[in-house]
Amino acid sequence: MKYALTVFLLTALVLGQSAPAPAPSQSSTSIPVDQENAHKARAVIDQGIQALGGPAYLNWKTQTQEGRAYSFHRGEANSVGTQFWRFRQFPDQERVELTPKRDVIEIFDGDKGYEVTFRGVRNMEQKEELDPIVRRHHYSLDVILRTWLNQPGVALFYEGQKVAAQKITDQVTIMNAHNEAVTVNFDMETHLPVEKSFSWRDPTDKQRNVEQEIFDNYRPAQGIMTAYDVTRMFNGEMAAQSFLTAANYNVPLDPGLFDPHARPDKNKKKKH
Repeated sequence: MKYALTVFLLTALVLGQSAPAPAPSQSSTSIPVDQENAHKARAVIDQGIQALGGPAYLNWKTQTQEGRAYSFHRGEANSVGTQFWRFRQFPDQERVELTPKRDVIEIFDGDKGYEVTFRGVRNMEQKEELDPIVRRHHYSLDVILRTWLNQPGVALFYEGQKVAAQKITDQVTIMNAHNEAVTVNFDMETHLPVEKSFSWRDPTDKQRNVEQEIFDNYRPAQGIMTAYDVTRMFNGEMAAQSFLTAANYNVPLDPGLFDPHARPDKNKKKKH
C-alpha cells in the first residue's frame, strides 16, 4: 500500500480554480507601476504572515500533528482514512507514523525518503513516491513564506481581488529566481492564506500539471494559526484531504526520529 500518497495529503490541498498567473512583463515604461504593484503584494503578504502569528510563525523550529488523512481517485474517496502522527523539523526533515499501531513509518530528510515497517527500511521509489512529496515540500506554504521571500531575485505580483475557496481574497504570485511561481490567496477579512496553487511540467509527457491546496478551520497553537483542514487538488480533481485533531510547535524532538535506521524509543514516543 502506498501510504505516501495517502498521508501527504498532509501537505495541504486546494480547491483553487486558477493556476499561477504569468508574471507581468517589465519594460522601461512599466517599472514604476511594477514597483507599486510589488509593494502592494508585499503588504498583503506581510499582513498574511502577521495573521499567521508573525515572529512566532516565522521562527518555529519543530511541529507535531495528529489527525486522519484520506486519498481520492478521480474525485472519489478510495480509502476509509488513515490515522497519522507527524513530526517536522524545519525546513526539510519529517516523520509520519501511520495506522493505529504506528507501525508504518515514512521518513523524509531533504531529497531522501524511506518507508520503515516490520520488514525493515525501504528506499522510496524516486518518481512514483518521492518526487511528488519533494515537489510539494518545495512549493509548500511554509517554505514559500519563510524561505523563498528571503532569497535574492524573488519577484512579487499583486493580482487583485479574486474569489477563492468561496471567499473574497487578495491574490498574490511569488516568483523565485528560477522562474518558479506560486499563487497564494489571502482572505480579505482574516488575512489568512486560504488557497495556494502552482504548476509544473511533467518531464516525461511534457504535460502541464496544476496542484492546488485549500486551507480551512484555522485554530491557534502556541500563538501560531494552523489550518486543521487541508484539501489538495490535482488538475482540478480532489486528490487528498487531511483533518487534524492536534497541533503543537517547538516541542523538543529526538534527532533519531529522522533516522530510518535508529531504534525506536517507545518511552519518548509516548511523550509526543
